[in-house]
Amino acid sequence: MTGFLLRRVLLAVPTLLGVTVVVFATVALVPGDPLTAFLGPGAPPEARLELSERLGLERPLPVRYVGWLAHALHGDLGVSISAQRPVQELIGAALGQTLLLTGAAFLLVLAGGVLLGGLGAVRPDRLPGKVCDALSTLAVSAPQYSVALLLIAVFAVQLRWLPAGGTHDVFGSGGPADLLRHLVLPAVAAALVPLGLTAKVFRAALAAVLAGELADSLRARGLSRAAVLRHCVHNASPALLTIGGLQLAYLLEGVVFVETLFAWPGIGRLLFDALSARDLPLVQGGVLLVAVAFVGINLLVDAAHAAVDPRVRS
Repeated sequence: MTGFLLRRVLLAVPTLLGVTVVVFATVALVPGDPLTAFLGPGAPPEARLELSERLGLERPLPVRYVGWLAHALHGDLGVSISAQRPVQELIGAALGQTLLLTGAAFLLVLAGGVLLGGLGAVRPDRLPGKVCDALSTLAVSAPQYSVALLLIAVFAVQLRWLPAGGTHDVFGSGGPADLLRHLVLPAVAAALVPLGLTAKVFRAALAAVLAGELADSLRARGLSRAAVLRHCVHNASPALLTIGGLQLAYLLEGVVFVETLFAWPGIGRLLFDALSARDLPLVQGGVLLVAVAFVGINLLVDAAHAAVDPRVRS
């Protein structure tokens, strides 16, 4: 197990290095002039020259990358052009909100995916199983952006049961209950597509185990239906771990639209505002954080998969 984890960590190092190259080059080569976006088209040449020197835009791209990477390895992601604050401070303030939203959505994904997938596998030819399959297909097919707008229109505008955005009411209590009310709609909107994918993958994995030799041998030994199902779920859990880890990474990366629509002050909303302002240091720092988190989550999934299924270690 230790050797397997060590190999995975060593493989992650060049992956992370490649991620930094892609992040820096992609953001640096985005069309548009960051100096004009920040200073305006009528800025004097002296101001443009000063800002260009401060950002190092006059240097060649490889030189700028090496300098940025060296500072990033020491925890220095630069200073935001628009906010005039260190990038790591802005990202740190928004990261907690993104983790809260991602965690709530991931709980919905796991609970709904296991429930729909499990019922679909156990009762494939009966009404509950068919309904679960239909709901899973609907969840996968529903566009996230349209679903978010529909949730706002129905539950916030028409029924007025839940708030349309933010984290707290202006005149509210500001306590956990108030935060939970604001969390419901964005969490549901973010979780819908990953929930459907998780349900379909878990259903296929569990159905294959239930139709295999393991289930037949357990039934022949006289085990109860619940005991057989428990053993089969355990054997189908590697597939759930894999798809669950991928969907967690997807949630962490894919909440940009959700945070923007629901005015949720997380990383996605921060990156959207930074892109609009052409704030390159903030965009690079935010995208780098999300990319590193993606690699880290996949590393944790590999470790969990190896712990559950010893065959993976070889």
